[in-house]
Amino acid sequence: MVRIGNGQGFWGDSPDAAYEQVTRGPLDYLGLDYLAEVTLSIMMRQRLRDPHKGFATDFVGFLRRALPIIAAKGIRVVTNAGGLNPTGCRDEIFKLARELGIRGLAVGVIEGDDLLPRLGELCALGHHLESMETGQRLCDQRHKVLSANAYLGARPVAQALDGGAQIVLAGRVTDTALALGPLIPEFG
Repeated sequence: MVRIGNGQGFWGDSPDAAYEQVTRGPLDYLGLDYLAEVTLSIMMRQRLRDPHKGFATDFVGFLRRALPIIAAKGIRVVTNAGGLNPTGCRDEIFKLARELGIRGLAVGVIEGDDLLPRLGELCALGHHLESMETGQRLCDQRHKVLSANAYLGARPVAQALDGGAQIVLAGRVTDTALALGPLIPEFG
Protein backbone atom coordinates (compact mmCIF):
# COMPACT_ATOMS: atom_id res chain seq x y z
CA MET A 1 0.00 0.00 0.00
CA VAL A 2 1.20 3.49 -0.85
CA ARG A 3 -0.47 6.57 0.60
CA ILE A 4 -0.28 9.66 -1.59
CA GLY A 5 -1.79 12.94 -0.52
CA ASN A 6 -2.23 15.85 -2.88
CA GLY A 7 -2.54 19.54 -2.21
CA GLN A 8 -2.43 22.97 -3.74
CA GLY A 9 -4.27 23.70 -6.93
CA PHE A 10 -2.36 26.76 -8.03
CA TRP A 11 0.33 29.09 -6.76
CA GLY A 12 -1.20 31.04 -3.91
CA ASP A 13 -3.65 28.34 -2.83
CA SER A 14 -3.88 27.75 0.91
CA PRO A 15 -1.23 25.32 2.19
CA ASP A 16 -3.41 24.31 5.13
CA ALA A 17 -4.76 21.10 3.56
CA ALA A 18 -1.25 19.94 2.63
CA TYR A 19 -0.02 20.74 6.13
CA GLU A 20 -2.92 18.77 7.63
CA GLN A 21 -1.99 15.76 5.51
CA VAL A 22 1.64 15.96 6.63
CA THR A 23 0.80 16.34 10.32
CA ARG A 24 -2.30 14.19 10.73
CA GLY A 25 -2.37 11.36 8.28
CA PRO A 26 -0.19 8.41 7.57
CA LEU A 27 1.42 9.56 4.34
CA ASP A 28 4.17 8.21 2.11
CA TYR A 29 4.13 10.88 -0.61
CA LEU A 30 2.77 14.39 -0.95
CA GLY A 31 2.10 15.78 -4.42
CA LEU A 32 1.81 19.56 -4.71
CA ASP A 33 0.62 21.30 -7.87
CA TYR A 34 1.42 25.01 -8.22
CA LEU A 35 1.32 25.60 -11.97
CA ALA A 36 -1.74 26.96 -13.68
CA GLU A 37 -1.00 28.39 -17.14
CA VAL A 38 -1.17 32.00 -15.98
CA THR A 39 1.29 31.15 -13.20
CA LEU A 40 4.07 30.53 -15.72
CA SER A 41 3.68 34.02 -17.15
CA ILE A 42 3.85 35.51 -13.64
CA MET A 43 6.97 33.47 -12.90
CA MET A 44 8.60 34.57 -16.15
CA ARG A 45 8.03 38.23 -15.33
CA GLN A 46 9.59 37.64 -11.91
CA ARG A 47 12.55 35.82 -13.43
CA LEU A 48 13.13 38.59 -15.95
CA ARG A 49 13.42 41.02 -13.03
CA ASP A 50 15.52 38.66 -10.91
CA PRO A 51 17.18 35.54 -12.42
CA HIS A 52 17.03 33.84 -9.00
CA LYS A 53 13.21 33.90 -9.04
CA GLY A 54 10.70 32.08 -11.22
CA PHE A 55 9.50 29.40 -8.80
CA ALA A 56 6.62 29.11 -6.33
CA THR A 57 7.96 30.95 -3.31
CA ASP A 58 4.99 29.88 -1.21
CA PHE A 59 6.27 26.29 -1.50
CA VAL A 60 9.36 27.38 0.41
CA GLY A 61 7.03 29.07 2.92
CA PHE A 62 5.10 25.81 3.29
CA LEU A 63 8.36 23.94 3.85
CA ARG A 64 9.42 26.39 6.55
CA ARG A 65 6.49 25.06 8.54
CA ALA A 66 6.37 21.45 7.33
CA LEU A 67 9.94 20.38 6.47
CA PRO A 68 10.87 19.25 10.00
CA ILE A 69 7.81 16.97 10.03
CA ILE A 70 8.39 15.78 6.46
CA ALA A 71 12.01 14.94 7.27
CA ALA A 72 11.15 13.21 10.54
CA LYS A 73 8.38 11.09 9.01
CA GLY A 74 10.28 10.32 5.81
CA ILE A 75 7.50 11.70 3.62
CA ARG A 76 8.59 12.23 0.03
CA VAL A 77 7.35 15.34 -1.77
CA VAL A 78 6.77 15.66 -5.51
CA THR A 79 5.95 19.10 -6.86
CA ASN A 80 6.02 21.35 -9.88
CA ALA A 81 6.82 24.32 -7.62
CA GLY A 82 10.14 24.64 -9.45
CA GLY A 83 8.23 26.52 -12.13
CA LEU A 84 10.69 28.16 -14.50
CA ASN A 85 13.63 27.86 -12.11
CA PRO A 86 13.75 24.49 -10.32
CA THR A 87 17.44 24.90 -9.42
CA GLY A 88 16.71 28.29 -7.82
CA CYS A 89 13.95 26.68 -5.79
CA ARG A 90 16.30 23.86 -4.79
CA ASP A 91 18.86 26.39 -3.59
CA GLU A 92 16.22 28.07 -1.41
CA ILE A 93 15.21 24.69 0.03
CA PHE A 94 18.80 23.86 0.92
CA LYS A 95 19.18 27.28 2.55
CA LEU A 96 16.01 26.68 4.55
CA ALA A 97 17.13 23.18 5.56
CA ARG A 98 20.40 24.63 6.90
CA GLU A 99 18.44 27.26 8.87
CA LEU A 100 16.23 24.53 10.35
CA GLY A 101 19.20 22.27 11.15
CA ILE A 102 18.03 19.54 8.77
CA ARG A 103 20.93 17.57 7.32
CA GLY A 104 21.10 15.06 4.49
CA LEU A 105 18.04 16.31 2.61
CA ALA A 106 18.12 14.98 -0.96
CA VAL A 107 16.38 17.20 -3.52
CA GLY A 108 15.98 16.02 -7.10
CA VAL A 109 15.55 18.56 -9.90
CA ILE A 110 13.77 17.70 -13.14
CA GLU A 111 14.80 19.77 -16.13
CA GLY A 112 14.03 19.59 -19.82
CA ASP A 113 10.62 21.20 -20.03
CA ASP A 114 12.01 24.62 -21.00
CA LEU A 115 11.93 24.78 -24.80
CA LEU A 116 12.71 28.47 -25.16
CA PRO A 117 16.45 27.94 -25.80
CA ARG A 118 15.55 25.38 -28.50
CA LEU A 119 12.69 27.29 -30.10
CA GLY A 120 14.74 28.39 -33.13
CA GLU A 121 15.99 24.84 -33.66
CA LEU A 122 12.48 23.39 -33.41
CA CYS A 123 11.11 25.92 -35.88
CA ALA A 124 13.98 25.23 -38.30
CA LEU A 125 13.16 21.51 -38.12
CA GLY A 126 9.61 22.27 -39.28
CA HIS A 127 7.75 22.11 -35.98
CA HIS A 128 5.19 24.85 -36.53
CA LEU A 129 3.91 24.94 -32.93
CA GLU A 130 0.46 26.15 -33.93
CA SER A 131 -1.98 27.63 -31.44
CA MET A 132 -4.86 25.26 -30.76
CA GLU A 133 -7.20 28.24 -30.55
CA THR A 134 -6.10 30.48 -33.43
CA GLY A 135 -3.97 28.25 -35.64
CA GLN A 136 -1.27 30.94 -35.58
CA ARG A 137 2.28 29.61 -35.70
CA LEU A 138 4.43 30.31 -32.67
CA CYS A 139 7.48 30.30 -34.91
CA ASP A 140 6.14 33.38 -36.69
CA GLN A 141 5.95 35.18 -33.34
CA ARG A 142 9.25 34.01 -31.80
CA HIS A 143 10.39 37.54 -31.01
CA LYS A 144 7.37 37.93 -28.68
CA VAL A 145 7.78 34.62 -26.84
CA LEU A 146 8.95 34.85 -23.24
CA SER A 147 8.41 31.25 -22.23
CA ALA A 148 7.88 27.92 -24.02
CA ASN A 149 7.44 24.82 -21.94
CA ALA A 150 6.53 21.21 -22.70
CA TYR A 151 4.81 18.85 -20.31
CA LEU A 152 7.06 16.06 -19.04
CA GLY A 153 5.60 12.82 -17.74
CA ALA A 154 5.98 10.57 -14.72
CA ARG A 155 9.26 8.86 -15.70
CA PRO A 156 11.59 11.72 -14.67
CA VAL A 157 9.78 11.90 -11.32
CA ALA A 158 10.26 8.16 -10.85
CA GLN A 159 13.95 8.44 -11.77
CA ALA A 160 14.49 11.20 -9.19
CA LEU A 161 12.76 9.13 -6.52
CA ASP A 162 14.77 6.04 -7.51
CA GLY A 163 17.87 8.22 -7.12
CA GLY A 164 16.98 8.85 -3.48
CA ALA A 165 15.32 12.28 -3.64
CA GLN A 166 13.08 13.10 -0.71
CA ILE A 167 11.84 16.20 -2.51
CA VAL A 168 11.40 16.18 -6.29
CA LEU A 169 11.22 19.62 -7.89
CA ALA A 170 9.91 19.94 -11.40
CA GLY A 171 8.80 22.66 -13.69
CA ARG A 172 6.14 21.66 -16.19
CA VAL A 173 5.04 18.06 -15.60
CA THR A 174 1.65 16.53 -16.21
CA ASP A 175 -0.78 16.67 -13.31
CA THR A 176 -0.83 12.86 -13.23
CA ALA A 177 2.99 12.73 -12.87
CA LEU A 178 2.66 13.98 -9.30
CA ALA A 179 0.87 10.74 -8.31
CA LEU A 180 2.00 8.32 -11.03
CA GLY A 181 5.68 9.24 -10.57
CA PRO A 182 5.80 7.74 -7.06
CA LEU A 183 3.85 4.64 -8.12
CA ILE A 184 6.42 3.63 -10.75
CA PRO A 185 9.27 2.97 -8.31
CA GLU A 186 6.86 1.51 -5.76
CA PHE A 187 5.15 -0.98 -8.10
CA GLY A 188 7.23 -0.99 -11.28
